[in-house]
Amino acid sequence: MSRPLLISDCDEVLLHMVRHFANWLGEVHEVDFTIGSWELARSMKRRGSGAPLTREEMFSYLGGFFPEQMHRQTLVPNAREALAALAGHADIVILTNLEDHCRTHRIDQLAGHGIAHRVECNQGGKGAPVARLVAEYGAPVTVFVDDLPHHHESVAQEAPGVWRLHMVSEPGMVTGVPPAPHAHARIDDWREAQDWIAARFDAGVPAEA
Repeated sequence: MSRPLLISDCDEVLLHMVRHFANWLGEVHEVDFTIGSWELARSMKRRGSGAPLTREEMFSYLGGFFPEQMHRQTLVPNAREALAALAGHADIVILTNLEDHCRTHRIDQLAGHGIAHRVECNQGGKGAPVARLVAEYGAPVTVFVDDLPHHHESVAQEAPGVWRLHMVSEPGMVTGVPPAPHAHARIDDWREAQDWIAARFDAGVPAEA
């Protein structure tokens, strides 16, 4: 019988990103970043100007951070230990929204933090790739973990039988990011999340569509 499947995002779930992105913007580009929500472009302002950056400028800076500045990122507390424990009875895939050329960088980055699982890059909504992974593994129950609400909505539409856990590991973002309406639960700490995920696996029952 197939094992349960955990599909996890990386940035702000397994590795901190926003705080290091903000530091890099200030140090190198004289851009001030106010950590508080996922409206990244609105959170970024040229130093000395009150005008926010455009989405195009924001994506340009993200492209500069990945992969050259990925070494700045740090491990989310208890993430490595939780994955190690869950891997004892489940398959794990890291589904990260990075360009494909960053895949090897992400694999090496995670391995450097003691996390060695399959990594898949994606662009756009995660519903379709999650559905493909569920079909590939034939898992009796699957849990999806991500920090962005629109990915939970995408998975709810494309793979409704998958349990969806909303997690935001950056403390500065917690109050500015409300619980995702299409997630089954919101948990921002991996010790509690590990128990919630393990309970879904132990029950062996898919989520209700």
